[in-house]
Amino acid sequence: MSPKGQTARLLVGFLLLTLASITFSTCGGTGGVDLAGGGVSGTGVSTGSITGFGSVVMNGVHYLTDSNVSPGFVTMKTFMGMDNSSMMDRDLFHVGMVVTIHHGPNDNNAQQIEYQNNLQGRIAAKNSGAENTVTILGQTIVVGDAAVFASLKLNEIAEVSGFVDSAGRIRASYIANVPCSMMMGMCTASEFEVKGFVSGLSSSGFRLGLLPGGIGTTVTVSYPQAMGAGLGNSMYVQIVTTDPEPVSGVITATRILQLSPRTVFPEKAMADLEGLVTAPPSGSGNVLSFAVEGKRVQTDGATQYVGGTAANIQHDVRLQVQGTENGGVLSAGKIIFR
Repeated sequence: MSPKGQTARLLVGFLLLTLASITFSTCGGTGGVDLAGGGVSGTGVSTGSITGFGSVVMNGVHYLTDSNVSPGFVTMKTFMGMDNSSMMDRDLFHVGMVVTIHHGPNDNNAQQIEYQNNLQGRIAAKNSGAENTVTILGQTIVVGDAAVFASLKLNEIAEVSGFVDSAGRIRASYIANVPCSMMMGMCTASEFEVKGFVSGLSSSGFRLGLLPGGIGTTVTVSYPQAMGAGLGNSMYVQIVTTDPEPVSGVITATRILQLSPRTVFPEKAMADLEGLVTAPPSGSGNVLSFAVEGKRVQTDGATQYVGGTAANIQHDVRLQVQGTENGGVLSAGKIIFR
């Protein structure tokens, strides 16, 4: 099946899950958002988890879509790389899904909303404890809601969207079982997919991890040599496989697609990034450098803090960073603790 055909099959299924999907909301923090003239501190690219609809609510901001922007306006909506602009927001997306919204430099009019999950595959293990986790395609997913965790079944197919923590695990903000009715009657799924960064590249394989540079949990991916043309370390890719779980720690890729991670922004773009701290601050005084989902963030004397201070920037603290992209580094104008 082609990548487009696979995506279409997944989308049809997920639309059937609208009423049955398992979601849990992410909570807003103590800080407000800047809506001077309808904007978010001048941000043009915002990424985080959906917390509601009307049109689409993320980080406390109502991003206007379609005719709410102006009569006849159509917001481009891409779901797993497929254009679904004709669909209503709440029919296509779900609370908890992590999306990227492109909007004007000084408004909250959504020009484009993009959604890519972290992975979709078979639940190979469930582990309860201080943190309830499931394992899918060699990746560890932390499920914070006990009721949601209890509802997940071994060997069933699940889709996951969430934030990556400092250990390279996914802290799910959205997770849903995929019953066979969602797979066009095929109760045994034939393909699965997982996304991440390439490290340790060789002519026949590499390590795939949710953080760049091979940090945290990784899984080995093997592939035919011809499939590796153009691959490079630090690339963000989607691995499609027929393996329901790693075999002796290895996933064999049937397709490899290069994607752009949500932490990459155009140079000089004003950006808004929600995520977990994956590397604590280094530096001194007001000039600090740390990482959110592997994205380097830098502060200075003009950086504002809402709901906390620089001392609160520690591993796995959830933040919203508003700033400007400069040479691959997000220069923080404001940091909001979530």
